[in-house]
Amino acid sequence: MPKTEAGFRFTNSTIAPIGVIHTPFKHAKGTPIQAVAGKNFRAVVELLPEFTSGLRDLSGFERIWLIYFLDRASAVQMVVRPYMDTAERGVFATRSPARPNHIGLSAVRLLSVEENRLQIADVDILDGTPLLDIRPYVPAFDSFEQSRTGWLTGKTAMEVVADERFEREP
Repeated sequence: MPKTEAGFRFTNSTIAPIGVIHTPFKHAKGTPIQAVAGKNFRAVVELLPEFTSGLRDLSGFERIWLIYFLDRASAVQMVVRPYMDTAERGVFATRSPARPNHIGLSAVRLLSVEENRLQIADVDILDGTPLLDIRPYVPAFDSFEQSRTGWLTGKTAMEVVADERFEREP
């Protein structure tokens, strides 16, 4: 893959939004910090019409991965103080949105598929977020019971919400 000043040039491919995610969260402050903590918050994913046929057979899955662009994330930070800790950590050891490529990933609950719209629940995403891709969540592929969790051992996101520390000022 050839490198340019701006990054890598992809042959035969461009990364562009395929839709938008509509949620009740207008700002980072007060938003659940992980989808597991966004229990019962409902949202709608609206795909551009040309991607509607790609939703075929998706309704059979209970959960889906949403891959999206963190368009309001603050500037890139290599060291951050994550929401669930008081110590500074390397960004790659956290779920901070202040990442080099501002790509977000959430496993949300799929409620229904209606033409080019997905009704979802258990969200931790800001309203108007550009959607890049959708993948089915498959426990046999995506869940590992015996995984080490580093500094997050024993911590839970259930009572933690975001503040403004990683949201870019308009």
